Amino acid sequence: MQTEHFDIVINGGGMVGAALACGLTQQQFRVAVIERREPEVYDPASLPDVRISAISRTSVALLEEIGVWSEIVARRCAPYRQLETWEWQSAKTEFSAALLNLPELGFMVENQVLQRVLWERMQTLGVTLFSPATLKTMDYQSDEQRWAVTLDQGAPITCRLLVGADGAHSQVRQGAGIGIQGWDYQQSCMLISVECQNAPGDTTWQQFTPEGPRAFLPLYENYASLVWYDSPARIDKLKTLTPTQLDREIMQHFPDCVGQVRTLRSGAFPLTRRHANTYVKPGVVLVGDAAHTINPLAGQGVNLGYRDIDALIDILVSARQKAAPWWQLDTLKRYQRKRYTDNLLMQTGMDLFYFAFSNQHPPVEIIRNIGLMAAQRGGWFKRKALSYALGL
Repeated sequence: MQTEHFDIVINGGGMVGAALACGLTQQQFRVAVIERREPEVYDPASLPDVRISAISRTSVALLEEIGVWSEIVARRCAPYRQLETWEWQSAKTEFSAALLNLPELGFMVENQVLQRVLWERMQTLGVTLFSPATLKTMDYQSDEQRWAVTLDQGAPITCRLLVGADGAHSQVRQGAGIGIQGWDYQQSCMLISVECQNAPGDTTWQQFTPEGPRAFLPLYENYASLVWYDSPARIDKLKTLTPTQLDREIMQHFPDCVGQVRTLRSGAFPLTRRHANTYVKPGVVLVGDAAHTINPLAGQGVNLGYRDIDALIDILVSARQKAAPWWQLDTLKRYQRKRYTDNLLMQTGMDLFYFAFSNQHPPVEIIRNIGLMAAQRGGWFKRKALSYALGL
């Protein structure tokens, strides 16, 4: 079989890998994507996906650049304009789009919608798609400065740059011998798609309880997504309940502002933190969850991935314009320097917030609620914190 050569091969065609492929192809790189399965065709009559992403304004800008945002809006998404956080009702902190003179803070988008639109955009742009396919072997040919890749089916391929956009258990990261640091949190998270009796509005909120946070994400029409953090044993118990039984648990354990809801579907996953020791090696780069996973407390996971690819595209294009070898380690290290510290700071910030509200000692409880009250009146600091979270 004849070997096919590409500039860049991306392992993983999900929300981050597909967006990277679109951006690079628009910049005239020859790109291939390896993906296990094609996303399901969009059905406007389908129930909302249990997996939801809070897309920030900077991520919207990236999606506009690669030509997909208008199609996402034409399908399903919901703007949110206010974010509320509290433990004590008397210590509620509110962040609004008006604080930064913005029309909205971001949009709630179902992962299935985002993935399908990006897949269709890759097809339109002529990205070479190997799907269904999985990466079988990867071998770096140092004399040629390229990777030789074989799949579970099809002809062998080579590339100057191999990108790991294949999630927290990245084959590319493991194949390149890149280690990780991290830990498992002692909690799991359940996502519950619900139909609300009343319109969900445009406010997303998060309440801290001794068992873990509870959150509300408004979706389109009368749909919303609930987020329930609790011990792994408790979440395992909730997974065995019927929708009607789960409705009763929601009424008992969520605040009254949720109102009457009807469970449609649910899913759960353990909470983990992972950070690759390096994002780059000769001819290899990691993006998104392959490089870093974060506590989903503030919904920053996919947004950090989009910051990764925005930086990577900019660095590769800049190097090529200067006739520099864009695939070599010196160039890729610029991406590492630009993204590693920012991702680490966001991970650490979310962890500090998470652990501060997980501590049930009364003095700590008082201090953190005083902190929330101070944040509500924070003025300049409040605006800066919101700007950083939105990537502005």
